[in-house]
Amino acid sequence: MRKIALEEHFSGPGFEKYLEAVAEMFDPGFLSSAEKFLPEFDEKRLSMMDKCGIDIAVLSQTAPGVQAELDKEAATQAARRSNDFLSEQINRNPSRYRGFGCIALQDPESAAEEVVRCVKELGFVGILVNGHTAGEYLDEEKFQPFWEQLNALKVPLYLHPGNPYDKPHMYSGRPELNGATWSWTCETATHALRLVFGGIFDRYSDVKVILGHMGETLPFMLWRLDSRALTSPGGRAMKKPPSQYIREHIVITTSGVCANGPLLCSLSEMGEDSVMFSTDYPYEDAELAAQFIDNAPISLEQREKVCFRTAEHLFRISLEPQSAAATALSSHSYRD
Repeated sequence: MRKIALEEHFSGPGFEKYLEAVAEMFDPGFLSSAEKFLPEFDEKRLSMMDKCGIDIAVLSQTAPGVQAELDKEAATQAARRSNDFLSEQINRNPSRYRGFGCIALQDPESAAEEVVRCVKELGFVGILVNGHTAGEYLDEEKFQPFWEQLNALKVPLYLHPGNPYDKPHMYSGRPELNGATWSWTCETATHALRLVFGGIFDRYSDVKVILGHMGETLPFMLWRLDSRALTSPGGRAMKKPPSQYIREHIVITTSGVCANGPLLCSLSEMGEDSVMFSTDYPYEDAELAAQFIDNAPISLEQREKVCFRTAEHLFRISLEPQSAAATALSSHSYRD
């Protein structure tokens, strides 16, 4: 099955120092092995894509990116350098790569300008933000210029996990709960719910937000969110149930969750047009991810939507007809 993958990471020159912010969340041997693939755009990455049937990878600067930079001007310049570097890599292989822009929200006005540059000049298909920026979340008033541009340009935001701003006591003494195991899920799901309850989707009706890792658990909580939102004290009055905002404005990816149960639940709760394939390369096994989706107990129509049709629509990408060689390669799928 042909595929578009969209949580596929790289690291540009000068960004190595930011990786230190997440180093403690990984086993050192695993992180060292994964990081060697981040700056590579040729044989290794393309070979992986070919093995997995991935026609196009939408590339993004790996976490924590510029969200880890405290200096506003340094963050702004680093984001521009990252975007220029990514544009150069895409232009070297435009049939296989697209890009998510890297944005320094330390300066919201400048970030809004960079959104426009990323989309209109560099041809990127969306923006990726690695969680909060110095403890500030995207429902805050200061980020309205950023949302205005996303809404006007009709490009999605990929809300990628980042470290919590502080270290809640509930994680103390249990370091294995940090990072991808659990704390990033809680952090990112909460950030997304801040957008829902903070009225972002009322103000910006054309905005779409992407969540990885099968929606960071939100598809499994929709009924309870609706039920408890009616009885929770305080907060703003909502025009719609939380589940309706989530279904209308959030799409999710399969990155890092290769299990049939969560996939089937997500398709049922979010809708068949709201789930997209991804691998989380190089932090997850891309071949395992491809094998999972190629063999999942879903219909051909559902598989096509997950693997590429929904992404084609969301990113306005059209996969070119397969060549004879590519058709022959794809016929040897994981379902054989």
